Amino acid sequence: QEQLVESGGGSVQPGGSLQVSCAISGFTLDYYTVGWFRQAPGKEREGVACINTRDNSTASTDSVKGRFTVSRDGAKKAFFLQMSSLKPEDTAIYYCKTDLVWCGEYWLGSSWRYDSWGQGTQVTVSS
Repeated sequence: QEQLVESGGGSVQPGGSLQVSCAISGFTLDYYTVGWFRQAPGKEREGVACINTRDNSTASTDSVKGRFTVSRDGAKKAFFLQMSSLKPEDTAIYYCKTDLVWCGEYWLGSSWRYDSWGQGTQVTVSS
């Protein structure tokens, strides 16, 4: 059974750092993209950042550029979103997704394509 498990969220003060992780198991099809969406209370779900598993290229939404970094382990089974210089507006539940669509602007804007979501991991930025 295909499974994505997010972990590593928590609470941090503005300006702090956190890393969230995505563990992937049970996938029988190859995938091109692993990435993160987030949803803040009362807001639409938005794409945050992604990585292309073929060439390790990445993309991110403008609001996190220069602050968030996506990385992976060599075996392609665990992916990480390193977040620094966190702001209160980064507070959200963060969800990991895989896709056959290539990582880029289209994928970041395509949360509407998914029918279901996992539990995600909560990130709270507050003083």
